[in-house]
Amino acid sequence: MTKKHKNIFLVGFMGAGKSTVGKIVADKIGYGFCDADTYIEEQAGTTITQIFADHGEDYFRDLESQSMEELAKNENQVIATGGGVVQRDRNWDAMNSGGITIYLKAAVEAIWERIKDDDTRPLLQVEDPIKTARELLNKRVSMYEKADIIINTDSLSPELVAQEVLSKLK
Repeated sequence: MTKKHKNIFLVGFMGAGKSTVGKIVADKIGYGFCDADTYIEEQAGTTITQIFADHGEDYFRDLESQSMEELAKNENQVIATGGGVVQRDRNWDAMNSGGITIYLKAAVEAIWERIKDDDTRPLLQVEDPIKTARELLNKRVSMYEKADIIINTDSLSPELVAQEVLSKLK
């Protein structure tokens, strides 16, 4: 890995496989693994769902930006970012200065199959969650595509996605 790859930031919509694939990639290359959402929860001392409920999305996004700037200063880690991290230029600046970005791309149908029973997704606690997921994904796709590398994960197991990530990094 070159200096440009001091960290690997996995971006993509919720349920794209960032955490699962990130752990596999980190293990294979001897990097640490960090789930940015877990990091935020540890820093805040509460869950993301509770942060949204108590303070709203803007407050959460501020915590997220602060966390990305902190994480980008580290080295030799794979970071699974939150699905909305791509919405702020500040976060892109942190990720680009701290390593390489990889977009794990997945169709909303594949994502929905992975997340439909997960009640920890505050943005999907709505009447029509699949419609909301489709709208959010459509709104963010051009932001995700700013990543250095794009990998379509739809028909791949997490292990195969990890292999694809490693082959693209070489």
